[in-house]
Amino acid sequence: MNGNQETPTAGKWPVDPQEDVPILKERIWVDGCFDFAHHDTDVFVLPEGHAGAMLQARRLGKELVVGIHSDEDIMDNKGPTVMTLKERVSAVDACRWSTLSVPHAPYVTSLPWISHYGCYYVVHGDDITSDSGGEDCYRYVKAAGRFLVVKRTPGISTTDLVGRMLLCTRGHFIKCLTKMLAGEEGSRSAEERQKLGKDMLHRIKEYASDQTGSQPGPQVWSWEGSKSAMEDHIAEEAGIFSAMVAGKPPKPDQKVIYVDGGFDLFSSGHIEFLRQVIKAEDEDGRERGWYDKEAKKQRREQCGEDYPPAYVVAGVHDDEVINHWKGVNYPIMNIFERGLCVLQCRYIHSVVFSAPFTPTKSYLSSLPHGIPSAVYHGPTSFMPLTYDPYTAPKDMGIYKEIGSHDFHNVNAGEIVQRILRSREMYEERQRVKGEKGIGEEAVRRREKMEHEATCVEKERAKGMN
Repeated sequence: MNGNQETPTAGKWPVDPQEDVPILKERIWVDGCFDFAHHDTDVFVLPEGHAGAMLQARRLGKELVVGIHSDEDIMDNKGPTVMTLKERVSAVDACRWSTLSVPHAPYVTSLPWISHYGCYYVVHGDDITSDSGGEDCYRYVKAAGRFLVVKRTPGISTTDLVGRMLLCTRGHFIKCLTKMLAGEEGSRSAEERQKLGKDMLHRIKEYASDQTGSQPGPQVWSWEGSKSAMEDHIAEEAGIFSAMVAGKPPKPDQKVIYVDGGFDLFSSGHIEFLRQVIKAEDEDGRERGWYDKEAKKQRREQCGEDYPPAYVVAGVHDDEVINHWKGVNYPIMNIFERGLCVLQCRYIHSVVFSAPFTPTKSYLSSLPHGIPSAVYHGPTSFMPLTYDPYTAPKDMGIYKEIGSHDFHNVNAGEIVQRILRSREMYEERQRVKGEKGIGEEAVRRREKMEHEATCVEKERAKGMN
């Protein structure tokens, strides 16, 4: 399909419903590329920029339909994507505020398309998005009076992220998130640091909202421990948990599940792992009778609503912890940016910022809601290790693994390699936009550092065998 495609007939729409549905002003349409995760709102980039715009759009109605452009349309109008359509749909599906994903949506927003899916208004940021001919992609919906503008949220752009990847900079690292939020970290003036910290905390609170975008959602915590306890397995300490956002605690009989990771360039690999965790716990709940008619009735009578069998807590590691193990200038996104990515995901219910790399027995025992019923780990490890960080949950009998899945190879390293492989096309895209390219020297430096990091990984792997 392309931007000039004809309106599909019944049975030919990319996703149901196949028949036209009533148009409602409470049903909102947004569309975009939704390429790899960051905070730029010019193309509704998922999750923080994309998700930030999606959050604002969701608050304008009761349902949010998200149109996703095809790889071919994006190539014709903008340039190469980093993530495939399937991977981008996965990201949109995982956003807590999206109601329905519509792949192959026209690059130039079409009135018949938004009307078919029952949307009256189209929402976009306060910037101009043009097609390959230089015309406004929203000209038709604007002419029809069915276009709403939301304020562009500040954040990092695709250019910023690719610059970090290729120039190997570390200026985006945050040493201590809680100090940053308190205005005590950074090179700016005291007044500017206070304002930045206040704005960052406000964004965390906004992202910790439910599917409506207006009510409390995930709980948010920070953890503080010694450097040794954060980076490796030598120190065994409970640390200190501090509440950042009250959010919703576990409901009666919900099993608390713990997962952790860097979640850098939050992508389909992370998302599918989290989805599989929810799926595994749903299957376990079904076997335990969780979805029996009487059990559902009892939960509604007791709590006023039904809810799933699992409450997933996601621990997010500090920047310096990830860099200690992965090297180069990983993570590409700092802990604030990565935490927002995790927070917007519908598959999690609580986030712990600055979680230790090794979930020791002391740490797991001191989690705000007690020892978790299970600690899950994915099929692959992005970090080169010299030891098994999951020894404690294994000894406690609560360790579980998620096997290979369609996106198990998609992580920050893979995304960086995709950028390197398509650098020439990306450079051309930047030239068209009038932005300065990165250059061959920077690419060679990145490739050299990645090679050196790979050699370190191999040596560490030998040490584990």
